[in-house]
Amino acid sequence: MQSHGHRRQPSIEFLELMGVVKENGSDQSSLPPVHTPLSYDYVLVGKTMENQETYTVKKQTKFIEELKKKNLKVTKIIDEDLVFYGIQAPKEIFERYRYLLKVSDACNWSSDQNIVPLSTRIRIVHFILNHTKLPQTGEVLRDLMKMKVFEAKFCLHEKKKQRELKESWARWTACLQGQPITAVRNYFGEKVALYYLWLGWYTYLLIPPAVIGLIVFLYGLAFFNSSPLIKEVCESDTVMCPLCDKRCKVWVLSETCTYAKVTLLFDNNGTVFFAMFMAIWATLFLEFWKRYRASYVCEWKVSDWSEEEEELILQIVNNVDCEPQKYKHSYLRSTVVLICVTIMILVIIGLTHALVVFRVFAAVLLAEGSWEFLSTHSNSGAMMLGALFHYVIIIVMTRVNRIVAMKLCELEKTRSFAETEKSFTIKMFTFQFFTYFSSLFYVAFFLGRINGHPGGYVRIAGLWRLEECHPSGCLTDLFIQMAIIMVLKQTLSNVFEFIGPWFSRWLKRRRTKKLQRKCGHCYHKDDTLDSVSELCECCKLRDWLNNYHLNDVDSFSLFNEFLEMVIQFSFTTIFVAAFPLAPLLALLNNIIEIRLDAIKMVTLERRLVPKKTNDIGVWIDVLEAIGVLAVIANGLVIGVSSDFIPRQVYRYLYGPCANGNTTNTDCMVGYINNTLSLAYMNDQDIHNEFSASQMVTPSGMNASYCSYKDYRSDEDYSLTPQFWLISAVRFAFVILFEHVLVICKFIAAWFIPSAPMEVKNDRLFDKLNRLKEELKSFEA
Repeated sequence: MQSHGHRRQPSIEFLELMGVVKENGSDQSSLPPVHTPLSYDYVLVGKTMENQETYTVKKQTKFIEELKKKNLKVTKIIDEDLVFYGIQAPKEIFERYRYLLKVSDACNWSSDQNIVPLSTRIRIVHFILNHTKLPQTGEVLRDLMKMKVFEAKFCLHEKKKQRELKESWARWTACLQGQPITAVRNYFGEKVALYYLWLGWYTYLLIPPAVIGLIVFLYGLAFFNSSPLIKEVCESDTVMCPLCDKRCKVWVLSETCTYAKVTLLFDNNGTVFFAMFMAIWATLFLEFWKRYRASYVCEWKVSDWSEEEEELILQIVNNVDCEPQKYKHSYLRSTVVLICVTIMILVIIGLTHALVVFRVFAAVLLAEGSWEFLSTHSNSGAMMLGALFHYVIIIVMTRVNRIVAMKLCELEKTRSFAETEKSFTIKMFTFQFFTYFSSLFYVAFFLGRINGHPGGYVRIAGLWRLEECHPSGCLTDLFIQMAIIMVLKQTLSNVFEFIGPWFSRWLKRRRTKKLQRKCGHCYHKDDTLDSVSELCECCKLRDWLNNYHLNDVDSFSLFNEFLEMVIQFSFTTIFVAAFPLAPLLALLNNIIEIRLDAIKMVTLERRLVPKKTNDIGVWIDVLEAIGVLAVIANGLVIGVSSDFIPRQVYRYLYGPCANGNTTNTDCMVGYINNTLSLAYMNDQDIHNEFSASQMVTPSGMNASYCSYKDYRSDEDYSLTPQFWLISAVRFAFVILFEHVLVICKFIAAWFIPSAPMEVKNDRLFDKLNRLKEELKSFEA
């Protein structure tokens, strides 16, 4: 009977057809053999000492002796000031692992137990090394690394498979090709493969929003000359109030003609449709991702794999007499951690306030400066400088956030590495989210709404006026901020991400003398993977040195890549109403990012320890939370920050077409003047607010009044009925927008099964066949 588990999954065939992947996920032909004597499972590197009685050498020797007690084969090779320990585990360890896997409650269906590939060997030996303790002191490898007893630890790249991955995946010319996900899984493990599968699917699905976002942008561009709003701004001779104290003078509204055109590119009727589309898109992206993930983990036979049971198996393999790490919970520790997280978030929000103060000072300094251009555009200059300063804060706080998150994880005393990783992920993402977005939330929802009005401006320390929105609208400020941060983050991060490891590897190789040419005999063996003989000592050393000179990796190396992409996903969805080109920028970045990460991982960095998993972990919960937040944020951006609602209220209640009147004029004529209020100089508060020199127009006339953007009475500056009507409509729109989209998200999530029926049926047949085989072996 043919096994249903090896049939091609239609979902995977569809991914191949679209070009996301370029080979069948059930292809097992590239799995490494059970035993590869030419490649060691792990290598430890220490410093050589002339005095063999030193503290460091004794620790080294004791640790190696403990490994030998576990029947691990250790090969020692000395090269000048470095000593290399090549480690191979005996066959018995892997047979024990295979047997425990078979009798496990959760993992017994989750793997093909006939083979133990090299990736699994590396994972087992990695666990044994990290859980081997020195007698008496109880120090583990991590402690010895901190004490510099060992300089490095790494698993070796396999040259033949490394070359294959370079040719098929890790090269710039493969940017528009599908990824060999199964080959990546066989070499780097399921965790890395699922990251690249997720990134490939995310990048592919960015094509529709990128195209629609560009159409929304071009839609605004098409109305540059025909829009009555732009015409009204560009032809206006309305005198506007000074934007700052002392140096700023009154100005004419027509000066903002260019900015009004830019604003229309992303604040138009198409923006509402695009925001709704992106909210549904985020849900569809996640639901379809779950389906493709299910297809691949079924092909890889890790559908029912349990991280907890895998860890128990590895503990027994390492030490038969081990005791399980018990689950513990401390309300005191949880309370302390919660308080610390809250304080950290408040500190990050405090930095946002510092950014606000910085922009206020920058606007004043630019306005009072000697450069006419900067003085004229002081508000825009201050916003751009604020965005650059925000980027610097992001760089600094990323390091601080990492340290704080790790310390809090240590304080929690999590039970296992898996729990530590989950806890660290949640904390680190939370800190990074507030670092990136707290300033954007301020610009989107508070800027220009708490600064007061002429005669009653809100001031910092009673001296400096709080900044206002850009004259063309608050969304312009949000657009500038997002564009600068996103472009800087993607370009500079990618440059340093690639140049840093490349330059580091080049520098290490320059400092190290070259070994003699590899002998022809070993070269032949290395290519053919001879299963009998080993490489000579010189060639082993060459291989180990090459791996040693690569850049170091750790357990959180993949986390860094995920965090970068999830932050980008947040930018692409949360404020997309203010920046419709964000999906296009993300798409272009990701096409490069996939190959950049691949080249870095295959050629510039040491080999990541292959990790087994069947999901992207807590990141799926983070992505779903972002999807919900995107609905709320976009609803608020359209309803509160943009001029969409005021325009509709004017069109139907206050404009030429109000009450169903049909006229030959455009319904939006007069809208700009309708949004402005007047401040007269004969009012004592206004007279005290602006000096006589500030009220001189560009043409040299003395203005007796000026306009400002708000809905206020000209007599007592109280809010007009139109303001309260617009506020009510804004509130109703936000409630309606969010409820409709949340319902649509739930319907989409319900309508699309999380796993294809073929996958469920294949797993069902696979389990049935295995049970029948077990019964036959029992009866025999």
